[in-house]
Parts: sequence; structure tokens; C-alpha cells
Amino acid sequence: MTDWTTKPQPVEESRWRFPLPSELPDGDLVTLGGDLDPSTIVNAYRRGIFPMEVTALPGVLCWWSPDPRGVLPLDRLRVTRSMRKSAKRYEIRVDTCFARVIRGCADPLREDGWISEDFVAAYTRLHELGWAHSIEVFDRDGQLAGGLYGVRVDGLFAGESMFHLQRDASKVALMALVDLMRTSGMTLLDVQWCTDHLASLGAVAIPRQEYLARLADARPGV
Repeated sequence: MTDWTTKPQPVEESRWRFPLPSELPDGDLVTLGGDLDPSTIVNAYRRGIFPMEVTALPGVLCWWSPDPRGVLPLDRLRVTRSMRKSAKRYEIRVDTCFARVIRGCADPLREDGWISEDFVAAYTRLHELGWAHSIEVFDRDGQLAGGLYGVRVDGLFAGESMFHLQRDASKVALMALVDLMRTSGMTLLDVQWCTDHLASLGAVAIPRQEYLARLADARPGV
């Protein structure tokens, strides 16, 4: 099992060529096809691109670089009184049950669910290699109440999905993630698209070029 402090295993350059920043098309969708090999996924994140399937194109692997891009500034997280109260009821763990967290996020009963078995397998493999991580929230009875998962690349954490089974559990996971990123010296929390829900928590939408500049700053020496 890997954890947050484990240095990820190196991945090779992908056999697929992703567009350079200057070549990215207008709109959010970058390209179609490819695969979910670790090298492909990690190299995509390094370029500000991520995979996601959509119901309109079943079975087609889509690669995205939204414009504008949703980010959550680490000093802008809105923590309500309810969230603080809930946090006292829960225990935070990191990377102890990644498979359970991604399965919770992939629940087929969730509205607009998109996480397929191929994605579960691919990101579980990324976790085994030290690239993907989960923040887990447990209640006082030791039951998993919620959590989130995503991919860490240097100072970037690309949040993929979160879920909750009990009140505020996913929000408490987000609070824990922000604290962990701060103490780890990380700078960029990517939330892909700035939905109303994420905006209520402090997320903002920024132009793609600004995101790519922040991504470069989050990867010093690259």
C-alpha cells in the first residue's frame, strides 16, 4: 500500500501525443481515444488535461482541458459553522481504503455518475504506483462516512470526485485535503469545472492559460 508521503513510481512518456498549450482547441474537449495506462494519465495531468467519459459518447474516452478551469484557492475554502461542528464528529484517514472511496464515488445510483469500471481499475493502479490518493472520513463507529480521491503531481492535486454517506462528510474530506496540501507545501487544487456547489465552498473559475501558468508554478524545475 502507498500513502501520501510515498514518492510515486516513475512513469514513462506516453505513446500518445497530447497537444501543447499553444495547440489546445477552443472549448473544453481536447481529443478522443487513447488509453488509461498510468503513463498516459500522468502525462495528461502534467499538461493540464484529464480523462472523463460522457453519456453522450458511451465507450469513448474523452480528454478535457476546460476553459475556464475550476480551482479552489487554498486560502479561500469556505468553512461553515456546520462543517466545523461536523468535523469534530469524524476521524480523517489518508490512503487506507482507496478502493472503497473510489467505489463510493462510482456508485451507479448517483446522478450523472460517469466513473466506469475501466476508470476504477486505472485509478486504483495509479494509487498502487503512488500517484492517486484518497482522503477518508470515518464516523465514531468506525464506518466510512465519505471521502474524495484525486491525483497528486508535484504541487498539484487534481480532485476527481467525492461522496458522502453522512452529513458534511465530503466537505470535511475537502477541509482535510486543503490542510494536508498546505502542510505539504502544495499550491494548486484543481476541481475541473466550477459548479455551483464547488463555488459555494470557495472554488473559482479562471482562464485556461492562467491555470496552465499556475500548473507550471506548481511543478518547479520541470
